[in-house]
Formats: sequence, C-alpha cells, structure tokens
Amino acid sequence: MKLPVVQKHNFGCGAACVAFVSDFDYSKTINLLGRYKASTEGFYCRELVIALSLLGLSYEYRYVTSKLRKEVCKNGVIVFIRRSASFPEGHYLAYWEGFWMDPWINFSRTKDVNLAKCGYRKLLPERAIYALFPVV
Repeated sequence: MKLPVVQKHNFGCGAACVAFVSDFDYSKTINLLGRYKASTEGFYCRELVIALSLLGLSYEYRYVTSKLRKEVCKNGVIVFIRRSASFPEGHYLAYWEGFWMDPWINFSRTKDVNLAKCGYRKLLPERAIYALFPVV
C-alpha cells in the first residue's frame, strides 16, 4: 500500500491528493500549485488537472452523477466531497486499492492543520460531487 500524504496547509487537501497519485513530493506540489491558495482558499478541480498534467499525468474532471458514482472507485481517482457540517469547505480524497486516502483524517477531532494526520478510510465521509479521472 502506498504511504498516505498529509496536508500541511489549511486548504492543501487537493495538493496532497495530487502528490499522492503522482508520487511527487507534497512541498514541491504546493510550490507548483501555489502556497497562498493552499493556505487561504484551496484549489479547483481544473487547477489540479493542470498540475497533474505538468507532472506527466493525464486527467479530466467531471461532476459525479448517479451513473458515474461507481466509476470513482478506481486507483488514482481524486474526488471532491460536498460541503457539510463536518467539512465546511469540502475536502479532496484519493482512491487506492480499495481505500480512500484522506490527507487530514483527524479533521473532525482537530481543526489545527499542524496536528493533521493522514490515513485510509474504507468509505467516503460525504457524497462525492466532483471526480478527477485518469485518462488512459
């Protein structure tokens, strides 16, 4: 199993997922995407697709319809889950070998990113609304 990647910025979950699926260093991924956005507002799916492209990976993103819901459980897929009480800004996770890599798995227990831990979940904590799919 691949080692999960912890986010080190308040809105760095997308960058951590890009680093995870590309096997690229988180800090270098942040430099590629932008440290300011990782700290203040986060990233759109389009920005993550561009970053993955710069890392040599071809991805596309789509709104997750009921028809696409089963397609998200494939290695390398990154999803953005909806905003909720548990995830007020939404959250990115990446699928790998039957599990979801969560770059801030203890978010519900601590809102301090300096205490963030990463890990694997069996199920998504909320409904996926967007997905980034590898293009083969």
